[in-house]
Amino acid sequence: MADPATYRPAPGTIPTSPGVYRFRDAKGRVIYVGKAKNLRARLTSYFQDLSGLHARTATMVTSAASVEWTVVNTEVEALQLEYSWIKEFDPRFNVKYRDDKSYPWLAVTVSEEFPRVMVGRGAKKKGTRYFGPYSHAWAIRDTVDQLLRVFPMRSCSAGVFKRSQQVGRPCLLGYIDKCSAPCVGRVDAEQHRAIVDDFCDFMAGQTSAFLKRIEKQMYAASEELDFEKAARLRDDLGALNRALEKQAVVLGDGTDADVVALEEDPLEVAVQIFHVRGGRVRGQRGWVAEKTDDAELGDLVERFLQQLYDGESGEGVPREILVPALPTDADVLETWLSDLRGSRVRIRVPQRGDKKTLQETVARNAKQTMALHKTRRASDLTTRNQALEDLQKALGLSEAPLRLECYDISNLQGTEVVGSMVVFEDGLARKSEYRRFIVRSVDGQNDVAAMHEVITRRFRRLLDERVETPELLGGQVEPGESGPLLVDPDTGRARKFAYAPGLVVVDGGPPQVAAAQRALDELGIDDVPVCGLAKRLEEVWLPGQEDPVILPRTSEALFLLQRLRDEAHRFAITHHRGRRSKSMVESLLDDVPGLGEVRRKALISRFGSLRKIRAASVEDIAQVPGIGLRTAEAIVGALSSQGDDKRPAVTINTATGEIIEET
Repeated sequence: MADPATYRPAPGTIPTSPGVYRFRDAKGRVIYVGKAKNLRARLTSYFQDLSGLHARTATMVTSAASVEWTVVNTEVEALQLEYSWIKEFDPRFNVKYRDDKSYPWLAVTVSEEFPRVMVGRGAKKKGTRYFGPYSHAWAIRDTVDQLLRVFPMRSCSAGVFKRSQQVGRPCLLGYIDKCSAPCVGRVDAEQHRAIVDDFCDFMAGQTSAFLKRIEKQMYAASEELDFEKAARLRDDLGALNRALEKQAVVLGDGTDADVVALEEDPLEVAVQIFHVRGGRVRGQRGWVAEKTDDAELGDLVERFLQQLYDGESGEGVPREILVPALPTDADVLETWLSDLRGSRVRIRVPQRGDKKTLQETVARNAKQTMALHKTRRASDLTTRNQALEDLQKALGLSEAPLRLECYDISNLQGTEVVGSMVVFEDGLARKSEYRRFIVRSVDGQNDVAAMHEVITRRFRRLLDERVETPELLGGQVEPGESGPLLVDPDTGRARKFAYAPGLVVVDGGPPQVAAAQRALDELGIDDVPVCGLAKRLEEVWLPGQEDPVILPRTSEALFLLQRLRDEAHRFAITHHRGRRSKSMVESLLDDVPGLGEVRRKALISRFGSLRKIRAASVEDIAQVPGIGLRTAEAIVGALSSQGDDKRPAVTINTATGEIIEET
């Protein structure tokens, strides 16, 4: 591991111009490429105290052995050179968004005498018009098959076309009227070109004119009693409608746009993009990439757009790109993309209307992509075993922690303090073992004291419920020996806090870890290891240690701890929101005459939330046991006089400082 001071450039030697820089390792391999408006300001930031750098940035600068840079004239040139180098050197510390497959296009070879429609992948060629990209080749072929009966253009290869010319007979598509058979002279080049132009116009979104024209022809044939022609036109109309159903209109203005959304966690980022052409979704792509630094959302968007459109022709760049956050250098990106397209390209964050709705849809898809990615990793037995073994080695445990318990604390501005306990066994969630805690002895936002109380209560129950069950252990157990299972003597089932965990994980850093360890020490429990996962840098803290354990970002052990911590956080927030809703109802109903604690609880139990009680009629409320018609009218009057509560509902996770707002 190199000391960055050994290769730090001398003061004043770094220019202040725009440029691109490269970090190399001891073997000369490029490990990171970046660009900057001011090279001196950017590179100086890498050579500060390592404790002030993000963990991944610190790893990069200590892996490097030298740095070099290239000065350019403009930021647009820096943008282009940066990605050219990323493609050339494939640096391991740069985020790579591209997935491992190309996406299919619908292509029309308009430069040929008899243009052909086909499905293709890879680089685009001159003289060919492209539609898409699409997510599945089979979906394009199905659409084309529907359209060929209306637009019978050539779809065969050059070899098939030439052979049909030689033998004087069309292929099967010519016989079933899905090709106008220019190979045997049924139509000339000009007539075939007209069919091709109509097909391209239809695929470009100009659909209403064709539908009206065919419908008019169908009615005319019917009036002339040419029912066979009318039936054929009716079938053509149905084929067009079926093709359009697969390309639902999402933007009424018929715009061309790419809609991008990202869902990130500290280690990975899920990318989702919808390609909208002519107001219709023509394709959708999504994948998960590893994060290599703590870049903001706007920076991640910028890097993604660089990689998405690099090497694209003008036809591949839309007029508008909708993103969740504007890149820092949005104007530079717009200039670069406009040069590629040959006309103005806008990058913006949608604020309202159909585009905002579509952006939210893409964001949901990105979130589902991330969830599916995590689920697939969690469901693999080999991966789970590897995670537990890695965790054992990293923390120096005597055995793999088959049972993991994680604790989290949440409160509402120092009130309604709650704790959560989630359990993973063999790397999978054991939801029947989850527990909730209401912390009443802690005042204010003292999550350290709350963590101490929760750990104390959980393990005191472990000690209180311990009973000897020699028959389950396969032999006699002497009094005082540790390890007997906890079972209910009446039912024979494991009690609520039946098993001691192989590892206790707390959501937080050294203060929370120290509080948990102190609680165990006070109870005399010395065989349960404790660690904490700090969210900002994903550091693992152990009791009494000054420095954290840094797990590799690709470690399955770190991924397991993340899932455990996130689940504890989710469980705590869910509990907290339920209690907050009930406390709000109780506070609003305090002044209703004749409504005591028992009736309030019955009312909450029946409806579940303040919103549902407000929506209920007097007759519905009167059906709650113990509440008559007069009391129900008083409840409705009390809630009506209070009006809707417009205060923002804010939950604070004091271990992380995260604020969760409900609308």
